[in-house]
Amino acid sequence: MMTKLAPNETANEIKGPAGKLEIAIGTPIGVDRNAIGVICHPHPLHGGTMYNKVVTTLARTFQGLGATTVRFNFRGVGKSQGEYNHGRGEVDDLLAVVKWLQAEMDYKELWLAGFSFGAFIAASGAVQLPAKKLVTVAPPVMHFPMRDIPPILCQWVLAQGDQDDVVPPEEVLVWAESRQPPPAIIRFPEAGHFFHGQLGELRMKLEEALS
Repeated sequence: MMTKLAPNETANEIKGPAGKLEIAIGTPIGVDRNAIGVICHPHPLHGGTMYNKVVTTLARTFQGLGATTVRFNFRGVGKSQGEYNHGRGEVDDLLAVVKWLQAEMDYKELWLAGFSFGAFIAASGAVQLPAKKLVTVAPPVMHFPMRDIPPILCQWVLAQGDQDDVVPPEEVLVWAESRQPPPAIIRFPEAGHFFHGQLGELRMKLEEALS
């Protein structure tokens, strides 16, 4: 597992609800849009970290659109203190990161993104925070109470691989199409759960959808 930061990223640690949280702040590529994009990683108990390749792809996507990015490790992952808390505590971790950003940085827009378990956390955060954009990749609609999330009113793009063997694609699509308002859905016919060999395509299609 690669745990290196990109050349345009710096490491930091901030105070979280269960102890310190490890974060990585990335600078925008190209025109600075005065936005902050916060990205949530996959399930902590299944090897998910902020160094996951879909997470770093989401960070580069936001940077390419002109946002400063923050990746962070949930409680109990990497240098972040605490232990896994079934999604509830992890939403609190996200809220703590955004609260820190509000105090430390001057920005106009908040964007959120998440992959798998992180998509559940990001979507949960999007209805509690003044988010302008939300990206959910392979949201785990069968495994977490995503049906209980209130209407998501910001710009929302959902990416789903048709070959996903972790999150059933048909369940995701039924759920997404039942939402009011529904997200913009991007399907990837060749992509499995981790988008192996499809990360460039994921970034390109998300940049198009979010521009």
